[in-house]
Amino acid sequence: MERPDTVEGLVAKRDERLKLRKALEKDLHKVTCDIDHLDAAIALFDPEQTPRAIQRYVTKHRAKKGKLKQFVLDRLRTATAPITSRDITEAWIADRGLNADEATFVILRKRTGAVLTKLRVEGVVSEVAQLGDYKGWVL
Repeated sequence: MERPDTVEGLVAKRDERLKLRKALEKDLHKVTCDIDHLDAAIALFDPEQTPRAIQRYVTKHRAKKGKLKQFVLDRLRTATAPITSRDITEAWIADRGLNADEATFVILRKRTGAVLTKLRVEGVVSEVAQLGDYKGWVL
């Protein structure tokens, strides 16, 4: 005995939940930006709070598993020349709408470097010698 109305209802409910999740993710992004701005304001009035704010950033604002890796691969695919971990980090900060100070930038650059190193070990990317402090990376 088939129940087409039941299946249609379940599909509609699933679509509704997907829309709700997307809206919640947008709200989460806004709240994340608000927290970053509050941390920056706190640091202006009390520089002693800065390390604690950065420590909270490290654990609180991590990307979902695999998001940074996917972002790095996308950047490498669209690059016309070797790009550095600094280039990728700057793009990640812009993409997420973050207002990163120097310490936060260093943390994010190290995360990006860790992803690139893991991809190198897997044989997906390779290093290219470049002038300056940063290595170039290509697929």
